Amino acid sequence: MSVFIIAEAGVNHNGNLNLAKELIDVAKEAGADAIKFQTFISEKVVSRYAPKAGYQNIYTSSKESQLDMVKKLELSFDQFRELDKYCKSKEIEFLSTAFDSISIDFLNSLDMKRWKIPSGEITNLPYLIKIAKLHKPVFLSTGMSTMEDIKAALSILKENGAGDITVLHCTTEYPTPFKDVNLNAMNTIMKMFNIPVGYSDHTKGIEVSIAAVALGATIIEKHFTLDRNMEGPDHKASLEPHELKAMISAIRNVEASLGSGVKKPAPSEQKNMTIARKSIVANCKIKKGEVFTENNITVKRPGNGISPMKWFEVIGQVAIRDFEEDELIEL
Repeated sequence: MSVFIIAEAGVNHNGNLNLAKELIDVAKEAGADAIKFQTFISEKVVSRYAPKAGYQNIYTSSKESQLDMVKKLELSFDQFRELDKYCKSKEIEFLSTAFDSISIDFLNSLDMKRWKIPSGEITNLPYLIKIAKLHKPVFLSTGMSTMEDIKAALSILKENGAGDITVLHCTTEYPTPFKDVNLNAMNTIMKMFNIPVGYSDHTKGIEVSIAAVALGATIIEKHFTLDRNMEGPDHKASLEPHELKAMISAIRNVEASLGSGVKKPAPSEQKNMTIARKSIVANCKIKKGEVFTENNITVKRPGNGISPMKWFEVIGQVAIRDFEEDELIEL
């Protein structure tokens, strides 16, 4: 089964429907399986008193509140309906993360195939129950979480009827410093909970997502933007279109390289076996009836004769005919 790659547009449309459609075009052209947005009613998600995160203060106006910032990034339900239709026309899966109960109901009306639970909602009991009761596959992001947080969320989801669950390792910082990625925790999660894992990547560049695939990630989620210089909270930690395409191409190559895990000659190398391996050959002229010794036989390419692994079986036997130097020994 192929790694499922989500191109995370998030709010990088800056509240502009046409930019959102351009992001869909980019995701499709890059080869992503799905594009994901964020659906919310600002006043239902952020209180008037909520401060902005440090990275949000850096990349947006310090004078506006978190609510003011988020409000500018909100798309209407009608606009999301249009984006869903546009995705269908482009043959790329539409996904969006809901951040409030009303948005869950709306996105459910679009019959999304799967649901992404963001890191900030992993301790939101009513939210988890509502998502679980949709009985659809779930991607659970785990930024800022302990193993106990993950265990509790998984129990709630399973008890309330969630479909197949994949846990996404994540670090909630934009961009994530490489020293804080802790990619090995992804496999810790997989082993402890016996569950498929993936990686939601907030680092700069593409190498960590590629490494995650090599370590067994079944899902990769990565933010992207049309231009990192655009104003907004998430652009700086996002890939530009050419980088997204390069990441997906590299993931597909790594994915193909992982193989079955069974060690055996690959089809492409079988033709080289006789060229690279060696056989037992005459080290000098040998007359019929002579005994093979360590002095008159040796090992050289090609490998289409008697294997050197049978060296001691050949030593002491008698030549059945004359052999020229370098000629393959026959018994």
